Amino acid sequence: MNTNSWQAIFDKYKINKHNFDKNPFIITAEQIKQATAHFTKTNEKEVRILCKQDSREDRPQVFVENSLFLLPTRNGEYAIVKGEGYIDIPKIRTAAKIYTSKLDFQLDTSLVGDSEMQHLDFAYASSLIRTFLGDDSLVLTIRGRKYTSKFTFKVGNQIITAESVQTEVDAGYEGRNQVVLIEAKNSHTSNTIIRQLFYPFKQWQQYTHKHVKTLFFEKRDNYYSLWQYEFLDVEDYNSIKLTKSKQYEIAQK
Repeated sequence: MNTNSWQAIFDKYKINKHNFDKNPFIITAEQIKQATAHFTKTNEKEVRILCKQDSREDRPQVFVENSLFLLPTRNGEYAIVKGEGYIDIPKIRTAAKIYTSKLDFQLDTSLVGDSEMQHLDFAYASSLIRTFLGDDSLVLTIRGRKYTSKFTFKVGNQIITAESVQTEVDAGYEGRNQVVLIEAKNSHTSNTIIRQLFYPFKQWQQYTHKHVKTLFFEKRDNYYSLWQYEFLDVEDYNSIKLTKSKQYEIAQK
């Protein structure tokens, strides 16, 4: 959580005196480096590590105490924002549905390793993603990291502008009428930062008139779990809503 490092950053730039109800506090990677230069361990001063706060539990104490979270706004620049930055990934209480793969042969290579990407690829190859969304037209068209164009959005009453922020989509599928973006994990995740869903959503909805949907995917034990989230207001970071979830157990033919 790097609590000591962030406390040093807050102390150096008197961030606690900032009025977060009015606007975010903008901080640069260079400022972070300067404030943590006296630390000796890499994880106490490496900007990439200090700014990786993907769950509520990853936040340092000073963020927790002041209801703050961190958003990248451009390459080498971050906004410290007051508000709710995270969304719960609830347990799926309904029994797993037995799903028979649409493939008529066994995938040997999908059994090698235990990565989130291979599990997602297997779910797609088995047509599980298409079945969950009820769309047989979906094909893989997006994968990997890209930089965003400029866009603005709001968190509460605060307006934030982001530009040239690197986003990553684990898999994106396009069909006749929709684009589906997936964030995949390979652990028992209880919450995640909304940014991982919102930034790719904002990025790709600029390039299409089709409906853009965001999914969270995990392989939990023997189950393939899917949560569908939608943003009710494309300009509002906190307008995210869980609309559908289901877990499956994939059976091979």
